[in-house]
Amino acid sequence: MQTELRILRYDPEHDTKPHEQSFRVEAEPMDRVLDLLHKVKYEQDGTLTFRRSCAHGVCGSDAMLINGRNRLACKIRVDQLGGKKITVAPLPGLPVIKDLVVDMDGFFDKFKSVQPFLQPSDAPPERERRQSPADRARFDDTTKCILCAACTSSCPSFWAQPSYVGPAAIVNAHRFIFDSRDDAAEERLEILADADGVWRCRTIFNCTDACPRGIHITQAILEVSSAIVGRRA
Repeated sequence: MQTELRILRYDPEHDTKPHEQSFRVEAEPMDRVLDLLHKVKYEQDGTLTFRRSCAHGVCGSDAMLINGRNRLACKIRVDQLGGKKITVAPLPGLPVIKDLVVDMDGFFDKFKSVQPFLQPSDAPPERERRQSPADRARFDDTTKCILCAACTSSCPSFWAQPSYVGPAAIVNAHRFIFDSRDDAAEERLEILADADGVWRCRTIFNCTDACPRGIHITQAILEVSSAIVGRRA
């Protein structure tokens, strides 16, 4: 079937502002949006620019705004979008470098600011650091993050205040705050107690809705904020 693919284009070398360009693409119902983007780039306009890597919903590099919602282009199918008309734009709230490619430096700076790595206080054991299944289950959900930025760039609080650390950073802090093998929870909680930390969340649930991995992001944010309050009590 013929699908109309409308893409928000922007080339800083030639454009003063973004503009929409329409392409007619032959598509099958089970094609992914990434397949259509490839067809446009390979067969119609080689200047089209976008990120992609694994094409299996693991790397997170092809997150973009598809039919008004943040999604992974490699996961969402043509039949799930109605098939006849599909709109694609870069992730909102992030600086556009070209076409569908956004500048992720600020996003990753916020991710790194919450110290997203294991920090045990004891000496390394001869083998692995043992952990019970129950302790592992405590933070299992937030280990699924692929850093696609779909959650953070769907957050109205982030749009209004770009200095907000954002849902993705909080999710990755949660993953270590509640890890029984880690001893730096207090330091992370202090970081997230800042004015640009968890308190900017308004529990709108856009982040949870946008997450391609099904992480309960809003719940994780509330658990971190509860931990901050609990340590002050």
